[in-house]
Amino acid sequence: MACIMEESGEISRDIHITLGMLDKEDNEGKEDIYSSLATIIQNNDNLSNSTIQRMIFHASKDMRNNDAPREIRMLAGEVLVSLADHDFNSVMDEVQRHFKILELPDEFTVLALAELATSHVSESIPFMTMTLLTIQTMVKLAEEEKMKKAFCIALEKFSKAIFKYINHWEEFPYPKMNANRLSDKIYMLFRFIMDKWTTDMTYETNQAIIKAHGPAVALLLHREDLQEFALHHVPWLLSQYKDVETDFYVTQSLKQLLAAADFYEVYIPKNTKSSIFTLLQKQICGISESRVKENENEAVQCFLILVHSNTLDLLEFFEEQVRFGDENIRVGTFSFLRSAVYADEPKLRDYITLIERTVKIAMDDYNIKVRTSILLLIQSMCEKGYLEASEGWQLIEYIFFQFAFSRRNLVDPIRPINQEYLVAENSVLEISLQVLRGLDPLVNGMPQVLWPKLLTFVVPVEYTGVLPYLFNILRILLMAEEKKQYADESTALVISAGPVKLPSAQQLLARLLVISVLASEGLPCGTGAIGLLKNLSSIIHPNLIELWKDLIPRLLLPLEGNCYKVRLWENMLLEILRETLWKINDKNWSIQLTHEFIQQMGAYYNTSLEKKFLWKALGTTLACCQDVNFVTAQLKDTLINANQMGDQREATVSVLGYCAKNHMDVVLKVLKEFQVDRKSFSNRCKTILYGKKILTKIDLIAVYGNIALQSPKRLLLPIVEKEIVTPVLNLYTSSCQVLGITVLNKNVDLQMTFTKSVTEICIAIRDTEELLNFNFTSKEVLLGHMLDLIREEPLDSLASPVRWKAVIAIQCLSKLKPQLPINDNLNILEESLRSLILLPHLTRIIEDGQTDEDKAHIQFLYGRSMDALGKLMKTLVWRCQEPEECQEMFNLLRIWLASSKEWERERALQICSKVLTNSNESPERFRIGPLLGLFAPHCCDTLATIRLWAADAVIGLFFFKDLPQEMEKLRHLQEGLQSTDSHVQLWIISNMAKMLSKYIPNEEIQAFLEESLDGMENLNAECSKACGLWVITILKEKGAALENELLDILSLIYHHMPVLRLKEQNFNFVLQAITQIANFHLEAVVCNLLNKPLPFDRLSATTLKCVQNQAIKEGLAKESEEGDNLWNLLSSPHSYHIGVCVLARSLIIWQQEIMIGIMEHMFPSLSSTSETFRIMGTAFFSELMKEPFLWKQGNLREVLFVIDQSAWDTNTTLRQMAIRGLGNVAIGAPQKVKKNKQMLLETVIRGLYHLTRTEVICESLKALKKILELLTDKDVSFYFKEIVLQTRTFFEDEQDDVRLTAFFLFEDLASLTGKRWKMFFTEEIKKSMISFVLHLWDPNPKIGTACRDALAACIPFLGVQDLHALLDRFVDCQEMPKNKEFYRDLCMKLAKKNQDLLWILHTHTFAYFSSSWEGIRSGAAKLTDAIIQNVTPQFLEMLDREQLDSCLQALREDPCVSVQRAAEAAMQTFLRRCREIGNRS
Repeated sequence: MACIMEESGEISRDIHITLGMLDKEDNEGKEDIYSSLATIIQNNDNLSNSTIQRMIFHASKDMRNNDAPREIRMLAGEVLVSLADHDFNSVMDEVQRHFKILELPDEFTVLALAELATSHVSESIPFMTMTLLTIQTMVKLAEEEKMKKAFCIALEKFSKAIFKYINHWEEFPYPKMNANRLSDKIYMLFRFIMDKWTTDMTYETNQAIIKAHGPAVALLLHREDLQEFALHHVPWLLSQYKDVETDFYVTQSLKQLLAAADFYEVYIPKNTKSSIFTLLQKQICGISESRVKENENEAVQCFLILVHSNTLDLLEFFEEQVRFGDENIRVGTFSFLRSAVYADEPKLRDYITLIERTVKIAMDDYNIKVRTSILLLIQSMCEKGYLEASEGWQLIEYIFFQFAFSRRNLVDPIRPINQEYLVAENSVLEISLQVLRGLDPLVNGMPQVLWPKLLTFVVPVEYTGVLPYLFNILRILLMAEEKKQYADESTALVISAGPVKLPSAQQLLARLLVISVLASEGLPCGTGAIGLLKNLSSIIHPNLIELWKDLIPRLLLPLEGNCYKVRLWENMLLEILRETLWKINDKNWSIQLTHEFIQQMGAYYNTSLEKKFLWKALGTTLACCQDVNFVTAQLKDTLINANQMGDQREATVSVLGYCAKNHMDVVLKVLKEFQVDRKSFSNRCKTILYGKKILTKIDLIAVYGNIALQSPKRLLLPIVEKEIVTPVLNLYTSSCQVLGITVLNKNVDLQMTFTKSVTEICIAIRDTEELLNFNFTSKEVLLGHMLDLIREEPLDSLASPVRWKAVIAIQCLSKLKPQLPINDNLNILEESLRSLILLPHLTRIIEDGQTDEDKAHIQFLYGRSMDALGKLMKTLVWRCQEPEECQEMFNLLRIWLASSKEWERERALQICSKVLTNSNESPERFRIGPLLGLFAPHCCDTLATIRLWAADAVIGLFFFKDLPQEMEKLRHLQEGLQSTDSHVQLWIISNMAKMLSKYIPNEEIQAFLEESLDGMENLNAECSKACGLWVITILKEKGAALENELLDILSLIYHHMPVLRLKEQNFNFVLQAITQIANFHLEAVVCNLLNKPLPFDRLSATTLKCVQNQAIKEGLAKESEEGDNLWNLLSSPHSYHIGVCVLARSLIIWQQEIMIGIMEHMFPSLSSTSETFRIMGTAFFSELMKEPFLWKQGNLREVLFVIDQSAWDTNTTLRQMAIRGLGNVAIGAPQKVKKNKQMLLETVIRGLYHLTRTEVICESLKALKKILELLTDKDVSFYFKEIVLQTRTFFEDEQDDVRLTAFFLFEDLASLTGKRWKMFFTEEIKKSMISFVLHLWDPNPKIGTACRDALAACIPFLGVQDLHALLDRFVDCQEMPKNKEFYRDLCMKLAKKNQDLLWILHTHTFAYFSSSWEGIRSGAAKLTDAIIQNVTPQFLEMLDREQLDSCLQALREDPCVSVQRAAEAAMQTFLRRCREIGNRS
């Protein structure tokens, strides 16, 4: 409360300050002050009394100040009136003080009183009598126009206030006052004004009197003694209609007095009423462009009042006006009637027939505006149920007629039309549809109006556009009736249309069935038609009720939200038609339906879906007709008058084909007779004389093909060659004869129809059950024709679809018996392949197209032709009985796989992919190896499309192996072949080779190698490299199992060596292949070499050297140490990048202040076109990346992304320096590592795959260690498995730095192992255990220490915690004898706690017997000794004793004495344990 008072006090102070400024400010300032005061008064309820009184004083003074501008006086008056909300009595007292009898007051004083009466009716009424009495003494003194206007406004406001009081006096808080006394004063004032001021008045005074007229007359009408006086002045008001602004006020006053007359039930004289009707209609129907919408709305409100009070008179007036009036009268009248209907006046319902009669008068008016207004009125009448069953149907008809009329005017206008007319007719069309769309057929009385007459609009073609809405209305009516029947409330919708002629059952069925086909395209009218069929079953035929009740709902169910394919949907509808006709089983009914289909033929466009279905429905109806004579006659008529059915070929094909389903013999007989008759001289003369278009030979070829396709399969085979194939061949050959000489007819239509007919015949034969015993003797003849068509197609263009269709026909023929010899199949396939693969590049073929449509068509033909060719080859390949025949098929593509033209290679591989992808069958003993060697190299071809097709073919080779998981992984790898990076491609095919190698039979490896080596000789550089990688990877994976094939493989390699050695890349791959073989079969390889005659040739010597070294290592020398002379490093081409790093470090230390400038000058070198400059810049910045102050001051963030791109460069030195820089980011800007972790990890991990340069690998390991130290297990989770696997591979690297960094990194990985990878990491630790154990005593002590730390971090994963104490006890001393004791204690503990791990150690030890390090060989022997001592007898029996004996024997002859001793000790232990086992047994 205190807060409110305090706030009120602040507002009062502000107001007092503001009021004090009123005396000081000029007029412009006062205007702002009063505006702000009005806002304060309106928004505050707690103004103090003193504040209010002071504001009343100032506002009253300024309001009455004649010297002040009018705007300020008006604002002051508004403030004064608004203060009445706070203190009405004070305000009224202030105004009344200046309102005295016989003294002419100020204009604004009068206006203030008028506003008070309006805004405060309850408080003003007690003062009203005195106020009006005072005004009566004043009006006689008013001479100025402004005072007259003010008194008129007062009359208007006072009349409204008194009217409100008289009609709602019970709501006022004081006793009822004498209403007559108040109205007397108004009467006297109004009479004075009308008598004295209306004779000679200004425009402003006239408007003020008009505004006051309505309220004053409305008030006077409540008294019977004054009603005549009041109505006497109505004509004066009506006479004031003269201009736009005045008209509105006249209509507004008229509305007030009409409302009062209606309220008090005052009778208006007929003449006055007629004048009101006429003038109001002018306000609605006037043609003036300046007509005000507000005035029109007021006039409508007047009419609505009159509708209630004078319904019959008004409607009769409207009827007369519509009958004799022009278009504006009609449009305005119908517009108002629409408003009246929507107003839902109860009295109006008593005159529905009169309204309908009025509408019918104008139905023959073709004016667009009139038609539109009638439609809108009918819409409102339908919505509100204003239709009578007897008269309303003509209004419904009008909607449909207007739609058809507008449609006809738009589609086929009688005279030229302009854009305005086009828009108007479209509007009528849309309104017609809108009316039908919103029509509620269940509104009271509507069912009786609509049913069954609406059926008359189903069949006529002109109403096709309204069918969706028509079907919906009919469906609602029928469903509502069905519900009422269930509830025993049926209204018995009967088929009784009176004078309206309803369509027949056959007409309805034909129309609805044809329209139903549109449901396949998702059109509502199609779904509505099929649904309506079900509802009309009893009307169409009583036998159909139960049948359709079952069939149609099952047909509609899948349509909910979906679209059928057109062919499938048509077949379903035709099946319903067949079932319907069989159920009706009435010959005459079927005949009538046939006539109806023919009758409706002209209702659809020839290319429309409905027309095409109608032909099929006609054929189906004929097939079901049991009257053979009628069917024969109808078929003859169809052949003779085919041109009358639209597209004569398609119509004839459909009708005869579908009729053949039940009348095949009749159809063939009629066809034969037609061909004989056509050859007669008289018929040919008639055709020429009358110019009648008849069926051609091409049309008949098409007919025969479809007859074969549609005929009953059980009857087809016995007659197919004689009755169908022979006529087709005769028709085709006769079309290809000129003067008795057979030539190839270039008519594309003939060729296309012939190939299609052959295809259909083959499909029909193929579908028969008796196919296994049927030999198609015409197969070779038809194949010959198809090959002729292919040969004649040009090899430089693809504008015709003949090639595509001919290949499809050949494929279908190839599936039929008899089976052709392999050579014939090879010839067929070769011809087909040549016709497509030898075409020019697709872009060049497309350029032959003249338009965009032509180009799109050519591209479509190319895609379909390639698809058909792939299917043809697939058919021929998989029908081969022997794998050699299958291989010969693929060998046809060899010439194009080695082509120098990329598009030819692409097409060949695309065809191979289609043959192999998703094949469900293959010949027995199908050989994968040679085909893999043929396709695999192209996985690295020059085009991404070639690579993808090649990968498809490779994956398809293994489709028969049923490898779903591998297939998914291979598909994922295949996606990466879209990359243009050759390194990515090689990595992908390496992984593919690893996955697939295990599924290649050993006996097929040689064939694979032979194909691959041929590819290395003949293919481009990219494919040759891929050949080498496939060979090396598969030999690495399968080498151990190739002992039996070894000599043949070596001979094969030696055979290709002279050619392959000419290219260094290929020669290196061959040497690596020999190395892989030697890794598994060293003795056999050496023996093979020693058997060669001396002296060795160059190839043999190179091979022997390769075997001795185990692998060829390429790349730069080991990175120099920083202690080397800086200038020597910089001057050497092999070490200058190391010198740059040393220089950068020295600059950072001694010249920090100039580093920013140097960086700016060096930055362009990162993207230089010179490889040397890029290496220099990358090396320089790689050192700067670890300096935090440079990250803050220099723009190293941009450098980071440039260096990341350099890490993918082909230059290994550049990659090494870039990876070093990425690793140094972890030192210089740790926050950047977290932000760019994905980029850094992917780039650095990729460096681990650089197998030819240990510098890159070592740098990647170091960088990875730095980065991982800043990341969590969640950050690394996605890459964790790959990092672990790659790190393990470097534990045995010959380079100390690589091994050392690998152990460091593995230790860090142990701390990053999350729950997800714990089990995986444990298994990798077990696999790495042998490396940990042996390298504890690595020749390099630093590596031993790193190995110890890594092992300590990994022990918790093994679950053998005692190993910690063992590790601490032994590895502190680096003396060699200690390791034997460690191995002994280690094996003892593992024998007790984890024998599986002990066994893993044993199996992995053999690989270390041949280590290049003496300490590792010695340690392996000692570890073997310890394992043998502690292994259980059961495990000892599982040992491969022969292998262990041979390995230890070899170590006993080792050049190193310590190795000999360790091997001797292990041998003795081994022999002793063996004797123990022997003694036990």
